[in-house]
Amino acid sequence: MAAVNLRNAAAMVGAAEANEIGEFVGQRDRVTSLQLHIEAIKNVSDQTGIPIKDIQGVFSTGWTSELSEHLGIKPRYLDTTAVGGCSFQIMVHHALAAIHAGIIDIALISHGEAGSSYRGGGYGGGRGEVSPGAEMTSAYGTFGAPSQYAHAMVRHMHQFGTTPEDFAHISVVTRQWAQLNPRATMFTDPDQANVPLGERSPNPFGGPITIQDVMEARLIAWPLTLLHCCLVNDHGGAVIVARPEIAKSLSTNPVWITGAGETMGHQNMLEMEDFTATSAVRSAKTAYEMAGLSAQDMEMAMIYDSFTITAAITAEMLGLAPRGEGYKLWKSGDAAPGGRLPINTNGGGLSFNHSGMYGMQLLVEAYRQLSRTAEDGVNGIEGKQTDATSCVVNGTGGTLSTTGTLVLTSDDR
Repeated sequence: MAAVNLRNAAAMVGAAEANEIGEFVGQRDRVTSLQLHIEAIKNVSDQTGIPIKDIQGVFSTGWTSELSEHLGIKPRYLDTTAVGGCSFQIMVHHALAAIHAGIIDIALISHGEAGSSYRGGGYGGGRGEVSPGAEMTSAYGTFGAPSQYAHAMVRHMHQFGTTPEDFAHISVVTRQWAQLNPRATMFTDPDQANVPLGERSPNPFGGPITIQDVMEARLIAWPLTLLHCCLVNDHGGAVIVARPEIAKSLSTNPVWITGAGETMGHQNMLEMEDFTATSAVRSAKTAYEMAGLSAQDMEMAMIYDSFTITAAITAEMLGLAPRGEGYKLWKSGDAAPGGRLPINTNGGGLSFNHSGMYGMQLLVEAYRQLSRTAEDGVNGIEGKQTDATSCVVNGTGGTLSTTGTLVLTSDDR
């Protein structure tokens, strides 16, 4: 059966975040996930000029009915995809298909996650039932994300001869991007750059870091130190996807959904065929084919970086680097500010924000870059805006399990 080509059947027409995100904002007490959702939705509605009442499809990881009730709308299309951090890339794919099919004209994709406010309780911190698969996996030493991803890094080191120092370059470069993003958790004023790590303001551990800093940071699960691991923050984000005719009528710049793909490799890590490869190789193939483009045509990448190993392996799966050499994109400076292939220009999950599921942050930043709004005085300073006209966006869910890949292009392409 031939696949329907959805190329450019819809566009992202706006993307916004909640009013306050992160952990070191110091301006309000704990927030709720619903609050983060609603703030982001209000902001993207204001940005695009699309009234909330005009939204016809609502997409979220389990919040869809409650959000619709709070927004006072009765959507004709509902999606509650929840397969981990890549859910939002997959929702864009689903919205694209629904718009192409003529079911809806305007879709809202929303996420709110109080990862920091409810650390140790509430979301992610409860004492819910453990699945039989998780029980079986934990018996082999893979209980909790750091230990699981540590296994992947150890296997990559064994198979390709890489070292923890190689992956440390990813942390260093994403921190460079965070220094161009005032909203990044690890952003620190330039005059703090020479203050020792741990003594800076407003975030004691913000600002530039070195390879040595990464290597000497507190050990979490060998070979992962703290600076190989993502943050745990509050974040809310929302994206509106619309039919081309609507996209062209708005004052915001459209970002075209040129390709999309989704798939999975496993649920339980013990069923993972190769700890150094993910299903992104297949979801990316589908997205590239739909777009009529290849990895070599990509001028920018937004890659899920729950850990440094996640980003390195995914770069390889997306065809941006040879097997075993993903880390070289960061080590060579290609992925850094001013490099040929900017990656995670907001500072990534490692230094900008990671609420638990990072896929929404990838979408928001990809939209800002391709719509030329990354340097708006709030979401970026000089040097953050790239001139890329194409971007591959890849989310990863579970333990290197599920993947959603998008190829996005600007009007300039």
